[in-house]
Amino acid sequence: MARIVLLRFMAFALAMAAGAALAQTPTPPPKSMAGPRVALATFAGGCFWCMEPPFDKLDGVISTISGYTGGTTQRPTYEQVSAGRTGHAEAVQVTYDPSKVSYEKLLDVFWHNIDPLAVNQQFCDRGTQYRSAIFYTDDAQRRVAEASKVALEASGRFAAPIATAIERAGPFYPAEDYHQDYYQKNPVRYHYYRAVCGRDRRLEALWGAAPAHAPVADD
Repeated sequence: MARIVLLRFMAFALAMAAGAALAQTPTPPPKSMAGPRVALATFAGGCFWCMEPPFDKLDGVISTISGYTGGTTQRPTYEQVSAGRTGHAEAVQVTYDPSKVSYEKLLDVFWHNIDPLAVNQQFCDRGTQYRSAIFYTDDAQRRVAEASKVALEASGRFAAPIATAIERAGPFYPAEDYHQDYYQKNPVRYHYYRAVCGRDRRLEALWGAAPAHAPVADD
């Protein structure tokens, strides 16, 4: 399996036994500005459990939602996506106030929380469902995302090419309820998975001990 199978599917079985909800109705392809002070950004960086915390702690981020996007199956379940049968990637949709935090800053946090060199893989998770990608909502986001990727390639930090895709955002399907805020609801399982998967070791090897990817403390 692409994931540390026992851990995540034990969590799945426990949640299903407790009557966890199935995936919700998808949101439509998001507009960059959903209101005068609200915008959306969508990123795929492997396990969505691990992609919520770095955005949640940013001033100006209103909320994060774990979900599935980039594929063709409507209303996919976690079982379908994790098996690689839908074309979707695990992703997070970030709602933020652009007057407090810029899209450029969100991109910087995104890059520092992924392995941009990995093809169809992030850390211990393998398969297209764990690919890294930036899903832009409009031409302005596309230009900024492309410029950030070009700048990273030109920086000389990495000898290998940047594998992260930049794709137009399509429907975003929120994941099952038990996946939302998993790092807060299940901190022991979350930190165990993150450690066993080697995420922080790899991030430090790629980026150094940068605060952008430091694990958040449990409240």
